Amino acid sequence: MSDLQIGDMELTIVSGGTMRNDGGTMYSVIPKAMWSRKSEPDENNLILMETNCLLVRTPDSLGLIDAGYGDKMPEKIRRRSCMQADAPLLRNLQAVGVSAEDIDWVIMTHLHSDHAGGLTTLTDDGQLRVVFSNATHYVQKSEWEDAVSERSELAGAYQLPDLLPVEEAGLLSLVDESQELFPGISVTRTDGHTRGHQLVTIASDEETVVYVGDVSPMAPHVRAFWTMSYDQYPLTTRRTKPEILGAIADNNHIVIFPHEPTQKIGRLRRDDDVEFVVLPVSL
Repeated sequence: MSDLQIGDMELTIVSGGTMRNDGGTMYSVIPKAMWSRKSEPDENNLILMETNCLLVRTPDSLGLIDAGYGDKMPEKIRRRSCMQADAPLLRNLQAVGVSAEDIDWVIMTHLHSDHAGGLTTLTDDGQLRVVFSNATHYVQKSEWEDAVSERSELAGAYQLPDLLPVEEAGLLSLVDESQELFPGISVTRTDGHTRGHQLVTIASDEETVVYVGDVSPMAPHVRAFWTMSYDQYPLTTRRTKPEILGAIADNNHIVIFPHEPTQKIGRLRRDDDVEFVVLPVSL
């Protein structure tokens, strides 16, 4: 786990579970000869990935950004993707003294199942239950519309059991475009990865952290053309990513990558050859 003190806010990266995914899928058009130098594949071409959720302690609330894959994935998928057993996020929150009931708010960058699966769980009698039962869940309106639409072209991207119980419990708050949700904590709609993808900015005492979501899921993805096959609008990602990461670099902000297993936190420096270099954080 990694901790950052940002003014009067304490940030802790908490794993929602490790997993392995196909390297070619994660790097799309980039040749394996290039991406394999950054993410070493195993004999099945799978690379190690994290689900880096962010626990945010403010002076008057406790919040969470993204929720990992949870414990509802079918065993076949869990085995194929080398997912950890049960609900890793809840175990790891407990390790830092936090229960699901302690969480006041949850901000979702988007609603793909590796980010939103942990929002709900199955009870012993097979009923769906909201995990963060005391929390307001913030989601972009356009993201929610797509996630519950059941459109054929989005099949497999979203899972209704992850989502509908949140709405039914009255815990859903839809965000329209970019706005500040709490003092110092704001969301910015980016599109690209999904139509309603958003990043989260946390600012306090002249320091700013940007949780970029799947704009740049891992550190090697900072280059414009290093995108994923999962991007629903890849040309938008290629166009907007240099602007988003450029602003982070130029303002010396801290960046958190949601799927990076090693270099989870960094600062960015522009580079003529590779666009951006990820540097260690020094606070």
